[in-house]
Amino acid sequence: MTYDAIIVGGSFAGLSAAMQLARARRPILLIDGGQPRNRFAPHSHGFLGQDGKAPHEIVQLARDQLAQYPSVKFLDGQAVEARVQAGRLRVTTAAGQDVQGKRLILATGLRDQLPELAGMSERWGQTVLHCPYCHGYEVAGRPLGVMAAHPLSAHQAMLLPDWGPTTYFTQGEFEPNAEQAALLEKRGVRIERTPIVELMGAAPALDAVKLADGRRMAIHALFVASKTHMASPLAMQLGCAFDDGPLGPVIRTDEFRQTTVPGVYAAGDAAIPMSNATLASASGVMAGVCVHRSLVME
Repeated sequence: MTYDAIIVGGSFAGLSAAMQLARARRPILLIDGGQPRNRFAPHSHGFLGQDGKAPHEIVQLARDQLAQYPSVKFLDGQAVEARVQAGRLRVTTAAGQDVQGKRLILATGLRDQLPELAGMSERWGQTVLHCPYCHGYEVAGRPLGVMAAHPLSAHQAMLLPDWGPTTYFTQGEFEPNAEQAALLEKRGVRIERTPIVELMGAAPALDAVKLADGRRMAIHALFVASKTHMASPLAMQLGCAFDDGPLGPVIRTDEFRQTTVPGVYAAGDAAIPMSNATLASASGVMAGVCVHRSLVME
């Protein structure tokens, strides 16, 4: 069978794309490996109508709703290969299943690379965080820190005082320039130049950070701008072009979510420079609508 569209990635972006095509009564296949980027966070916040729900609950509800549409099929498994063959887009899973479609939507997401510091991974998404808009409200009013890992970390520290007293840890590497330092001072941000060497407390809780000179500072949530990488090799295999995002590469798309490869579209964190549940979902909606229109105009 040739599907009108194959969607790889079953989180907010992929599900949103699938919903548009399902409602257009198009035969589609949704492939999902069950490893969304937000799986480490116990709750999703700032997503209209879903605030405070666990990400997996939002996904399951969306899947249940999509399952009511007879043109939707699901394939649970890891997509490991994508290629163009005889005018069709073909995808192969780790289990050896091979499927083909007229269009392909990549909603494959990103993988976060955390700084090499013991104790970070077991706190990721709970007390080691990446986005104050997603998590700041829940940790507000307590001592907060920004551990610099990127030139944009100083900007993150400027935002954070709206949620609590903030310390910017340069890690001895990301010194703010004069303009940034003035803004940090205006915002009441303390600048600490001695690097963090250890996170303290019973994970996933965070009680304090230990500095290289032996001092301990009470910090109850630490924000880190992680480096990002493609979670899937499919876009590279297909020859899609990439752009430099603020924290890592993103798949290049036009305003219709079309990549540089004909018939291949991209949505969600893998294809937008700002990570946010609402933005990921919106880009999925656009991808689904534009794929449908491309099929109509074919």
